[in-house]
Amino acid sequence: MLKLDGKVAFVSGAGSVGEGWGNGKATAVLLARQGAKVYGTDIRLEAVEETRGIIRQEGGTSEVSARDMTDSTAVKAAVDDCLAKFGRIDILVNNVGGSAPGTAASMSEEVWDTQMHHNLKTMFLASKFVLPVMEKQAAGVVINLSSIAGLRMSADRPHVAYSTAKLGILGFTRSTAMAYAKKGIRCNTVIPGLMHTPLVEHRLAKTIAAGDLEALIARRHAAVPMGHMGNAWDVANAILFLVSDEARYITGTELLVDGGLSAAGMA
Repeated sequence: MLKLDGKVAFVSGAGSVGEGWGNGKATAVLLARQGAKVYGTDIRLEAVEETRGIIRQEGGTSEVSARDMTDSTAVKAAVDDCLAKFGRIDILVNNVGGSAPGTAASMSEEVWDTQMHHNLKTMFLASKFVLPVMEKQAAGVVINLSSIAGLRMSADRPHVAYSTAKLGILGFTRSTAMAYAKKGIRCNTVIPGLMHTPLVEHRLAKTIAAGDLEALIARRHAAVPMGHMGNAWDVANAILFLVSDEARYITGTELLVDGGLSAAGMA
């Protein structure tokens, strides 16, 4: 079940912002554990090298490179490097993203553009260069990472560009899925909810909780119907299912990994 022997996975954002398990890092390691050869990229070389080290220590196969996934030349170079090392790409996981607060009035044009590049252009560029490879193979799976922030809007902390981009990912995924459905390529979105990853300690505690990490964690736990946040392994397991042959009839859809948060409505 859920075996990936003989598959090659290209995972962007495969490092982590700090000690612990981010979504990309956990996904890369899990896919390798299931038999895939993993090519990982991250903006920080040391972060993705740590992921590679874990995979190799566990007996898996991994190559990595530091790439700015908003840069077309860098993305193409990464895809070419993966092909040179492994000969094919069966799985693409688009995991690059990040949020910035602000409304349409308060946000600068520069921040808006950066958010669109970070959350959407990275996905577009990776797909642009990987999809032709998959089309030649007549097989492949693309997973795009969105966010609950694209479905539920916060009145207390608006992040208009991030929410717009993350909702846009659903349209990008569905359109891509329809364009390639008859070519043996599937494309789906995974939508994480409130997750406890290193991002909470390293960024959110400072930006939205005035350094009060304990209060932030308690507030995020309380907001989830299941009573606690998920973690990177919950996201990785959802991705593993969708890229596996067991999900061969699933394309153009979304898998929520949110502990029931979206089903609870806006109350």
